[in-house]
Amino acid sequence: MEIQEIIVVVLFLLCLFFIGKTVYKNFRSKDNCGGGCSKCAMDPKNFPKDLKS
Repeated sequence: MEIQEIIVVVLFLLCLFFIGKTVYKNFRSKDNCGGGCSKCAMDPKNFPKDLKS
């Protein structure tokens, strides 16, 4: 195997790792959305004050 092929294989495996990590985090989240960042419009913390009861 030439050095170019080794570099391509290593980069491909790194990409698979990061994609797998992202998918795993999205399925593992405790919220209904995948982010868990509380930026969603449905988060009660983001409602305007006049709409809160």
